[in-house]
Amino acid sequence: QVQLVESGGGLVQPGGSLRLSCAASGSIGDSSVVGWFRQAPGKQRELVASVTSGGRTNVDDSVKGGFFISRDNAKNTLYLQMNKLKPTDTALYRCNYLLDFAPWGQGTQVTVSS
Repeated sequence: QVQLVESGGGLVQPGGSLRLSCAASGSIGDSSVVGWFRQAPGKQRELVASVTSGGRTNVDDSVKGGFFISRDNAKNTLYLQMNKLKPTDTALYRCNYLLDFAPWGQGTQVTVSS
């Protein structure tokens, strides 16, 4: 079974930036689409952004213009560049395949606060 390990989270001030990484034990190149999810306390998990094997990206309207998703198939790694962070971006961020889900990793916590 593929294992997913997220990293790069932390505490940042509003307007700051972070880059999240998702390392997969398998090849993300074998997956047609992979994405980043987030879940804040008391709220449902939501899909933030996704990218296909062909490089087509989709970003949720709520973070469009600030978040950018990319993938490196050779390194089996997925990235999420987060700019213009807001307190409402505070959540646990996890990655996964969208069409063939793997077990969820531990995630990486992002906290935006002044």
